[in-house]
Amino acid sequence: MLSVIPNPPRIALPIAGTEDLFPVRRVYCVGRNFAAHAREMGADPTREPPFFFMKPADALQVVPDGQTVEHPYPPKTRNYHHEVELVVALAKGGRDIPVDQALDHVYGYAVGLDMTRRDVQDEAKALRRPWELGKAADLSGPVGTLKPASVIGHPATGAITLSVDGAVRQTGDLSDMIWSVAEQIAYLSTYFALEPGDVIFAGTPEGVGAVTRGQTMVGSIEGVGEIRLTVV
Repeated sequence: MLSVIPNPPRIALPIAGTEDLFPVRRVYCVGRNFAAHAREMGADPTREPPFFFMKPADALQVVPDGQTVEHPYPPKTRNYHHEVELVVALAKGGRDIPVDQALDHVYGYAVGLDMTRRDVQDEAKALRRPWELGKAADLSGPVGTLKPASVIGHPATGAITLSVDGAVRQTGDLSDMIWSVAEQIAYLSTYFALEPGDVIFAGTPEGVGAVTRGQTMVGSIEGVGEIRLTVV
């Protein structure tokens, strides 16, 4: 049996210390998972159940270690925001995963950005419409090299920062998450059958803001890595 069109390429993330790749199946993103960021977005940061949205897997943009990658400014926005996040890559799936077993499902971690057409997202919120036009632009999910959990462990503390042209915009600590990585995995698995290849963007600290063409973003997470992108 032949495909009637060429098979689309599958997005795969580089893995530190090897030529092997991590193929991506689905991309889940948690909303407002840092209290200070929830407040700056006008939301109540109390510990309500988490909520998620999705990006297409082919919205990811691979950012290899040590390189500055060109990141295209998308159409249909005049307010394009950065959100630095811990990215969690799953090696095992399942349903109704217990919290105390959830980290056993993690292959590794990377630094990522949830780039957002904020003006488009704000309009969708006001109209009570889905967020995809704001959140799922082409290449709106830059992700760095995966660091296996077998090497770095499961980071639960450590600085998470983003700078633009050398000026720090976002700063926080992984310990500031309202819902931990293990809790996010367990909660998601009550709604979806998680599978190997799924990744989770685990939330962003306060300080999100707009970037323009020509500016360089540097996202960093202590113990995980750094990514660099210039907006073009």
